[in-house]
Amino acid sequence: MDVDSTLITQEVVELLAAHAGSRDEVADITERAMRGELDFTESLRARVATLAGLPVSVLDAVLAEVVVTPGAVELLAEVDRRGWHVGVVSGGFAEVVQPLAARLGIPRTHANVLEVEHGALTGRVAGEVVDRAVKARQLRAWAAELGVPMDRTVAIGDGANDLDMIAAAGYGIAFNAKPVVRAQADAAVDDRLDAVLTLPPFAD
Repeated sequence: MDVDSTLITQEVVELLAAHAGSRDEVADITERAMRGELDFTESLRARVATLAGLPVSVLDAVLAEVVVTPGAVELLAEVDRRGWHVGVVSGGFAEVVQPLAARLGIPRTHANVLEVEHGALTGRVAGEVVDRAVKARQLRAWAAELGVPMDRTVAIGDGANDLDMIAAAGYGIAFNAKPVVRAQADAAVDDRLDAVLTLPPFAD
């Protein structure tokens, strides 16, 4: 499952940008990237560059601002009740994704890492950027690790960065999604994340 605008209602990079005074600029780049108009990696680097100089303490402040999507807790509870495996893979940042996932009982995460020097963000991403190809690769890796056939996997996302993951999954779901994602997903739901429980993989 995706995180920004899927598991949570916001985009974490925009929450960070608000602290850096670059929210409007970053929100515009995010919107264009999620519509598939910009290369995700280039757009992420441009957005992260605006965060240079922010103290790492801002990450805790942003984590406190995160709002979990309505229906997410209910969906996770049902998935856990069934004994299914769940993970989140995000073009956002591990510094927020990991504690959020721990709070929600999600054991698997994969996300970008923000580079830090002398207690402040450098404006760069450390290591490989989690783009659409990496998201699909991570889904396959988790499925292989857990012994789950790919045709029994489900992916949920909202933006162009989720397209490869949605295509790779046995069942791909667009959530509050951009038109380009709706067009390629097996199903689309809006508003509440637990609405996916009415769809074939969950209703079986």
